[in-house]
Amino acid sequence: MKNRNLLLLVVGLIALASCTPYEKVLYFQNEEALDTSRVVELYDSRIQPKDMLSIVVSSEVPEVVELFNMPESYLVDNAGCINFPTLGRIKISGLTSSEAENFIMEKLEKHFKNAPIVNVRMDNFEITVLGEVSRPNTYVVTNGKVNIFEAIAMAGDLTVYGKRDAVKLVRENADGTKQIIPIDLNEASLIYSPYYYLQQNDLLYVEPNRVKARGADFGSQTSLLFSVTSTAISLLHLFINLLR
Repeated sequence: MKNRNLLLLVVGLIALASCTPYEKVLYFQNEEALDTSRVVELYDSRIQPKDMLSIVVSSEVPEVVELFNMPESYLVDNAGCINFPTLGRIKISGLTSSEAENFIMEKLEKHFKNAPIVNVRMDNFEITVLGEVSRPNTYVVTNGKVNIFEAIAMAGDLTVYGKRDAVKLVRENADGTKQIIPIDLNEASLIYSPYYYLQQNDLLYVEPNRVKARGADFGSQTSLLFSVTSTAISLLHLFINLLR
């Protein structure tokens, strides 16, 4: 009975220590301070080195554009260029998909009587979510556009141990430089941040709170203590029975 009471006491203390303040859990706080009349330009992802692109050229005469559609995909090199049939090496990094379509169409106009239609799509747009989320993983974004909250939703939301005001965004820019950007999910003003929309190959890391860190250490020590205590009690019972 005493052992059971001790166990219940320990469990109760852990549950009490695990309680997180209500204001630390809410997303989009202070939304009343936002300027709702603010106009934000619609976001489009921009092509970067190492992107894999599908480029399809269409025309009234399919045989004429067959040459341009022979490669299944185009890899953007470190200089931001691709090798395109007839046009040779062209630089398209820094452009959105629609800007790249217009750029290639303009280049092809001189080779066609009627301007062809060009469709550009990113094939390897991936983001990674790690840390205190339900399903940490690397996720493929099929439409080339994803914001921070959509990425977190893909990963099944934060666990109760995730620090919503201490998320880190790890980003490698087109020039090879790397950034670690702190993100506060509690603040509604995040929707106006330049980091609200993720780029391809971005990584989100959700830090564990102190309760989780202490719990991991406490759990290992408690397991060891329970194991030693249980062994000691068993030996004591054995010793008492032998003396009878």
